[in-house]
Amino acid sequence: MNETSIAHSSHQVLLYYLYTPIEDPESYAEKHRELCQSLELRGRIIVGTEGINGTVSGTTENTQNYIKAMHGDLVTEKMEFKIDPSDKHTFPKLSIKVRDEIVRLGLPGEEDIDPNELTGERLSPREFYEKMQEENTVIIDGRNDYEAKLGHFKDAICPPIGNFREFPEWLDENREELKGKKILTYCTGGIRCEKLSGFLKKEGFDDVYQLDGGIVKYGKDPEVQGRDFEGLCYVFDERVEVEVNHTETQKVITHCRHCGTEFPHYGNCRWPECNDQIIVCSDCRESFGLFCGEECRASKEASEA
Repeated sequence: MNETSIAHSSHQVLLYYLYTPIEDPESYAEKHRELCQSLELRGRIIVGTEGINGTVSGTTENTQNYIKAMHGDLVTEKMEFKIDPSDKHTFPKLSIKVRDEIVRLGLPGEEDIDPNELTGERLSPREFYEKMQEENTVIIDGRNDYEAKLGHFKDAICPPIGNFREFPEWLDENREELKGKKILTYCTGGIRCEKLSGFLKKEGFDDVYQLDGGIVKYGKDPEVQGRDFEGLCYVFDERVEVEVNHTETQKVITHCRHCGTEFPHYGNCRWPECNDQIIVCSDCRESFGLFCGEECRASKEASEA
């Protein structure tokens, strides 16, 4: 998205993280809550002793003031923000939580990864694209399976995991096929790959890289323009998905679960007790409803009878 579009939008969405020591995360989180409330921001922020990870939305003026405040804080002065324009808030409320990890890989105690000490080599979008073309290279999606289903890099390995902390187990089961390979890792904004690439190095893989800034930065890069990213990028707010690929290689990779028609958008099953994210095309939504199948639809109708 170009700077002109951002400058003329009424609201903005900020995606950010920083691995940096925070001595008293509880106190820091409380002060941060006061800052966000004063700027009427909404979103999800996680604070821990290892740093801060967040996504927030707000008016353009208030999000810019938030960036200034973060850059004026010694703890977060090196923070990099990824900015998307919006015409409204993309979160219903503000949530700030304190966690042991700002993204949970779940390694015990001293086995945990500190990306400031151990992580894969960072590649710019252009370098990542060029490295993808090299022989003996594998691309690993560091996100959950439902994110990768909506969109991923061409020929990427997308582990069938429902949560990031399941990755170590997946690696144990697939170690042999990665031996001797150049390993490229990527995720939405870069934070998961900070630990994922470090974990791969800790496990004995030497040639390990990460996409600096993640898919979001790759899609905004003026050179690569999201090339060879197929589908859409899943995001954890009310937008659900955003476009990444602005080249002729753009394609839809998801299909309606009922008729098989290409369709790029998730929806939640209308039976509240299910609420699964599913792909149902516009025609089937009109004729059948946004349901996983007949059982969920019947349950919904019975509840309303």
